[in-house]
Amino acid sequence: MAAVLREKQLLFIGFFISFITVVLSARHHHQQSKLYTPPTLKNLNDNFPRQTFDQGFSPYFGGSNLQLRDKGAFVDISLNNYTGAGFKSQNRYHYGFFSAAIKFPAGDYSAGVVLAFYLSNQDVYPRSHDEIDFEFLGHAKRKPWNLQTNVYGNGSVRYHGREEKIRLWFDPTKQFHTYTIIWNSNHIVFLVDNIPIREVTYSKTIAPAYPSKPMALYSTIWDGSDWATDGGKYKVDYKLSPFVASFGKLQVEGCISKNQTKSSPSPSPSPTLSPSQSPSPSAPLFSCTKSGGSRKMDSVEGEDVVRLSEEQRKAMEEIRKEYLTYSYCKDRNRFPVLPPECN
Repeated sequence: MAAVLREKQLLFIGFFISFITVVLSARHHHQQSKLYTPPTLKNLNDNFPRQTFDQGFSPYFGGSNLQLRDKGAFVDISLNNYTGAGFKSQNRYHYGFFSAAIKFPAGDYSAGVVLAFYLSNQDVYPRSHDEIDFEFLGHAKRKPWNLQTNVYGNGSVRYHGREEKIRLWFDPTKQFHTYTIIWNSNHIVFLVDNIPIREVTYSKTIAPAYPSKPMALYSTIWDGSDWATDGGKYKVDYKLSPFVASFGKLQVEGCISKNQTKSSPSPSPSPTLSPSQSPSPSAPLFSCTKSGGSRKMDSVEGEDVVRLSEEQRKAMEEIRKEYLTYSYCKDRNRFPVLPPECN
């Protein structure tokens, strides 16, 4: 009798395991079938030339943790237990088109690592700086990298940033993907592989916090263990270092600042620059450079950069519906009274 009962129990366990396997397999198949297929949109990167490192950039910090490849067409920056690394544009820009193909550090664990591609002028305006950020936040336990975008204008004193987070629809460690910032008097657009993922439109409500002063472009990798992954729960594991990020297809086009034509390299080991005295607000700040004779090739006022097409807007809506995981405009705990542009 006991043997029969045990046999029935084993049959039930076997059936239960088979059932769970089928359910999990079906769920995996369903998830695979829902993988995002990007639409084919006009490639804005085709409008502008690429630059080698020496043509448009300078080391920022990190010494030998910054390495050039293929005559400066590619740049590797790495984080180890000694330092991170970074580079910056030689010029400061007032509006423009800024893009790079980036391959993230490989591995199943990159918690605490922050990879950033951003515009800033904090060294020139320490109390009222502007900033436009792509921040890529490392992961733990095989979870995906988080892509965070942020916008500061005039220090954003009241709201301290306007963050959004997007879950990427691909593995950014396997191959290069393109990340682009468009910034002009009409809007700021963040694009991934030519797909808009966020637009900040200029309006009277956001005007006090809209970036309005010349900025340099920075690319950095550094230790953000105190906040980057699950609020600082998971730290950088330097036994897995170095964490190496690769940059290529560098494109920087826009209005070059007249007062600060070249950005001087800084030895600071962090993306926060050392303060310096701000230039007079009444001084002429910039003069424009043109990318070509066609209006479509104008990096500041061209029709391809001042507004989104219907196809671009539709693609952005689809991405945000499926992959947006956080928006400051929906965070009532942080903002009991939402910033005015959220309304």
